Amino acid sequence: MQHGDDLEDDFVPDDLVALSDEEDLPNTEDIGGLLSADEDDAGAAQPSPVQSAAALEKKRKRRAKEKERKAKRKLAETVEPVESPSIAAQPPVLLADYLSSMQAKTFNEMSGIELADVQIPESAIVDTTAWTESRSLDQLMDFIVKVLPKLHTRLSQRPKSNGAPTLIYVAGAALRVADVTRVLRDKRLRGEKGGDVAKLFAKHFKLEEHVAYLKRTKIAAAVGTPGRLGKLLCDTDALATTALTHVILDVSFRDAKKRTLLDIPETRNEVFRTVLGAPKVLNGLRQGTIQLVLF
Repeated sequence: MQHGDDLEDDFVPDDLVALSDEEDLPNTEDIGGLLSADEDDAGAAQPSPVQSAAALEKKRKRRAKEKERKAKRKLAETVEPVESPSIAAQPPVLLADYLSSMQAKTFNEMSGIELADVQIPESAIVDTTAWTESRSLDQLMDFIVKVLPKLHTRLSQRPKSNGAPTLIYVAGAALRVADVTRVLRDKRLRGEKGGDVAKLFAKHFKLEEHVAYLKRTKIAAAVGTPGRLGKLLCDTDALATTALTHVILDVSFRDAKKRTLLDIPETRNEVFRTVLGAPKVLNGLRQGTIQLVLF
């Protein structure tokens, strides 16, 4: 009786079948190698308890820091920036010291005695501490009405002479001059009789053009950069001080570099040398006919 596993004596296996059998059954050495490699990989993939704890702690700290950063960003988005108080809000005694320190930078070649001759007296500085609102341009009209009622009255009166303002407003740049001019031209300040508001800066305008304009125009206020105002006050007779009662320094406004009118050396020097330092202005400050306001 033949069994299914018995082969005939002359049976020769088919080549393809033989090869297939060899591919499906790798030798024991290869199997051992594969098993050994798998075991090694499994052993390497499982960190020790100490390593696992350290990794979890590192991950926990990273999540905590990220949560803290998100909380800070959210807080920064909800809290409005606090506006730093303006130097102009100080009482006259402190403003006099501030102006003196700024003058010392301009007149650094002067001795203490010489510097005293050009200093702005404390009595000439208006006390504006009663004003507790912002000293921004949108508040300028209310500031004048409430803190400087005498100036408000004079701005609404008809000027008697050409080129003789009751107010000189000193701003650091042409764009700022234009913005201030728009505010001062409001009818709520000038009424129906008030004079014109002169816009004075060197950009786009020759000095001769401003001289001609001032000599033919009755103005209530002159708003300008210290460079152009200084030239008109010191080098011409077009900008008169016969009706001048107030000079406002625009010290609260900061430019793109966060500098004020008196922080910039060029404008600071022009303010003290040619505007406040103009003999007819300085004399008025000392005699009490002109008041200095820091806004």
